[in-house]
Amino acid sequence: MKRDAVDGRVFVPELVAQVHREGSTIELRSPAVGLWRGAPTTGQLVVPRAMIGELEVLGVRHRVRAPDDAAGLVLEAAGPRLARRPVAYGDVLLQLDPDASPIAADLAATSAGAASEAGGVAFRSPLSGRFYARAAPDKPPFVQVGDVIETGRTVALLEVMKTFNRIAYGGDGLPPRARVLGLGPNDEDDVEEGDVLLRIEPA
Repeated sequence: MKRDAVDGRVFVPELVAQVHREGSTIELRSPAVGLWRGAPTTGQLVVPRAMIGELEVLGVRHRVRAPDDAAGLVLEAAGPRLARRPVAYGDVLLQLDPDASPIAADLAATSAGAASEAGGVAFRSPLSGRFYARAAPDKPPFVQVGDVIETGRTVALLEVMKTFNRIAYGGDGLPPRARVLGLGPNDEDDVEEGDVLLRIEPA
């Protein structure tokens, strides 16, 4: 790993998995020869650009991300479950069910519950994971206090088992348009299912 000379952050090189469609499934294949580790588990949701594991190439660990056109639920991680599995270029890393992806993504994004409390309505996390308020460190936050948001707007990312899940505003008991009164966790905080992400009022 390299350390960024500008701000001291650790720089980890990244690779993008190859995508191959096989019948009704998507295969994510190795982009290089190396030692594969950290694959997501069966049933986990993979979204475009999510990290799906690490590939050690000539002693250097590379994060491996899903391509822009691949998403679905993990059917199985190909090969034996080893701490580090040798793979060749083009070997299958994961098999995904793309038909389950829109349903699973919508459920993950909109199942956050609402509860009326003093200070507004609470928009709660549908999952446990690491909270990200912005798409990248140099990007603006998804939402800020005072913003008016509508159903379907992305308000955060949650990293669960190295997979980034888009959290969209919406759910039972929530107004279709709302004004953000307050923010819950800080960027990169760990949150539990049901934790308050936003406090809102009808707009």
